Amino acid sequence: MKISCIKSNKDKKSFKFAELLGIDVYSIERLDDVDNVLDELVNNKCKTIFISNELAGFSQKIMKEYYNDKDVNIIISKSKRIYDD
Repeated sequence: MKISCIKSNKDKKSFKFAELLGIDVYSIERLDDVDNVLDELVNNKCKTIFISNELAGFSQKIMKEYYNDKDVNIIISKSKRIYDD
């Protein structure tokens, strides 16, 4: 089972533990690219995708295309303050 995480490149705190475990963590620069990254991961047979709450709000496809998809699980992480001041 392939697992990946997606976060903003400004997010320095989310998914650190996942990185230590060797899970692929994608940091994207443009928040509008979240759907492209989701499509790429699904096409590469990724079954579980964790996405930061911030990025989930920018996705048009999470609810429209992937909500009822039984082949992929998209998990939205809990909202918290993620940027360094």
